Amino acid sequence: MMGLSLRKKISNVIIYLILTITAIFVLYPVIWVITGSMNPGDSLFSTRLLPESLSLQHYVHLFQETDYLLWYKNTLKIAFWNMIFSTLLVVTAAYAFSRFRFPGRKQGLMTMLVLQMFPGFMGMIAIYILLLQMNLLDNHWGLILVYAGGSIPFGAWLVKGYFDGLPKSLEEAAKIDGASHVKIFYKIMMPLSKPILIFIAVNNFIGPWMDFIFARLVLRSSEKKTLAIGLFEMVSGRQNTEFTTFAAGAVLVALPITILFFLFQDHLVEGLKAGANKG
Repeated sequence: MMGLSLRKKISNVIIYLILTITAIFVLYPVIWVITGSMNPGDSLFSTRLLPESLSLQHYVHLFQETDYLLWYKNTLKIAFWNMIFSTLLVVTAAYAFSRFRFPGRKQGLMTMLVLQMFPGFMGMIAIYILLLQMNLLDNHWGLILVYAGGSIPFGAWLVKGYFDGLPKSLEEAAKIDGASHVKIFYKIMMPLSKPILIFIAVNNFIGPWMDFIFARLVLRSSEKKTLAIGLFEMVSGRQNTEFTTFAAGAVLVALPITILFFLFQDHLVEGLKAGANKG
């Protein structure tokens, strides 16, 4: 018994040691960027974890001398509407594949499964040509359509797995009472699917919020720029050395995602586990 107790204590110490080291590696860059954003001057190399002095001048510079608020507004608009459209498309597609049997169902599921194997940037040329023909280049709605369409394969598979785990007896009872498919979907399936819906919605908000590649491809004019493009141009090129200002912008970029994570942490974890286990 003593040997088992000693081995358990040693294993616990090792586990806590590994977790502590991992936390240090994760938190050190975050703390370094935050302190760097309040470090006087333009250089991040002189940043220390415990600086001698802190300043908010870079945050003031962002709001007063750059178009940071415009970039923030544009990115928030794209992320919000993509979250709405993507979640609606994903959930309705998943419900159709989960509950209905129709010609081409299996082929559609296999197509979505195969599409997940290829990175999105492989279709950049085709997407660019399509948006050009639809006159949606340098347009936020063109970007939103790209994001919304690209979110369907992964999201639909995940939500379908969740729907498959819900008992069909609830829908059958509702049909006996005269409820239509639309009413069953909104009154029964949606409330029962809150965890997976929150996961999909938050995931579809974070994607456009952090994206640079497609935004850089589609958006051209300065008034349409997103945060990723604006911050990149702030430090790209030989003349641009505003790395501490860039750090301040990066800190503010992370705020909405951090808030969403803390608000919906339980639902995110529950939704991810349920979508992965049921199906």
